[in-house]
Amino acid sequence: MNGMTAAHRTLPLNSIARVTNLKTGHSELLRITDRGPFVNNRIIDLSRTAALKLDVFRPGTAQVKIEVLQSPVPIDRGGRWCVQIGAFKKADDATALKDKLSQRYHAAKILQFTSPIGEDWLRVRVTDDDKQRAQALMQETHTDAGIFLVLLD
Repeated sequence: MNGMTAAHRTLPLNSIARVTNLKTGHSELLRITDRGPFVNNRIIDLSRTAALKLDVFRPGTAQVKIEVLQSPVPIDRGGRWCVQIGAFKKADDATALKDKLSQRYHAAKILQFTSPIGEDWLRVRVTDDDKQRAQALMQETHTDAGIFLVLLD
């Protein structure tokens, strides 16, 4: 929260990116240390410190430009991928979606995580090591729960 870090769904962890606030022109170098955001129409989640320095903290969101300056692995291929579907507070809701998906995808599972503000959530994930298969899975799956392609490593 206090470092110059960010979360991104598909950039390799430990990548260094220059993030520029398009409205103010301020830019900062950030390390990708987490996965997210799991909200539609958002591509990066900034730490509190990064949001303050980029003038994003008060408005909460901003149009940004992301330039990858350094990556531990190639960003255009490889890696282990999964599809994350939904985030639920109720175990019954997560289980119902997992059971529905398990009929088609045997790799569906539920993961519990704690949000930065200490709330417990459940995510349904369908893991698959192949990016093209994960992308096809996203196109085949219809849900109102929110669906995201995520790089696991």
